[in-house]
Amino acid sequence: MRPPGVPVDLKVVSRPRGGPQHIPRPPLVDRGGQAPWVDRVPSHLTADVVRAAFASLGPPVRSGREGQVSRGSAVLAPLYEHDGELRVILTRRSPSLRVHSGEVSFPGGRQEQGETLWETACREAVEEIGLEPDLVEQVGELDHLSTITSDSFIVPYVGLVAGGQPPVTPNPAEVDEVLHVPLNELLLPEVYREERWHIFGGIRPIFFFELYGDTVWGATAAMLRQLLGLLTGTLSRGDLDHD
Repeated sequence: MRPPGVPVDLKVVSRPRGGPQHIPRPPLVDRGGQAPWVDRVPSHLTADVVRAAFASLGPPVRSGREGQVSRGSAVLAPLYEHDGELRVILTRRSPSLRVHSGEVSFPGGRQEQGETLWETACREAVEEIGLEPDLVEQVGELDHLSTITSDSFIVPYVGLVAGGQPPVTPNPAEVDEVLHVPLNELLLPEVYREERWHIFGGIRPIFFFELYGDTVWGATAAMLRQLLGLLTGTLSRGDLDHD
């Protein structure tokens, strides 16, 4: 068994793409479009590309629930360079959790009294995977979002982790495994796909990333899609496409 915190090399793992996550598809589902970056995949993503992309953006689009609830939630998308490639840290949630068990997500959670939302994201990253906040440079925010089943809102922060691959250890009460995923992997055409779900009286886009042994979908996939779109210049503010 691989020691906690050792990255999964997604290029050599023999597991098929896609995971066992329960995806509650409605009866009517249509095929979606291609990845926004399908014709504009960059040759090399670096920390400087991330900084430049966010420096050129205006303020994030806010969720309609902000100002309606007293506290929100925050997640952290930690990026770091390893062996010349940019990777993002994701977590597979523990199967023992009551909500969203087994799903792949960013470290994050509900804001506590007296915290800024950036402090919330950093605290949750410490609690879930032991990522030290002193290592993380706050680069920017993705558009804020809410989820269909929640009365709150989520602020996604993007951070660059100094010093290469950080030492992280999953908290077994919350995290089954830490996933270290190359961004170039996420940009592959066979990894990304879209569906159009007929739900709640309308048609909603749902995004998926099929990793080896895991499926990223829902809010986390929407955030990953906007992050990759911003870095490739194929999406901008207002293109989160997630309610």
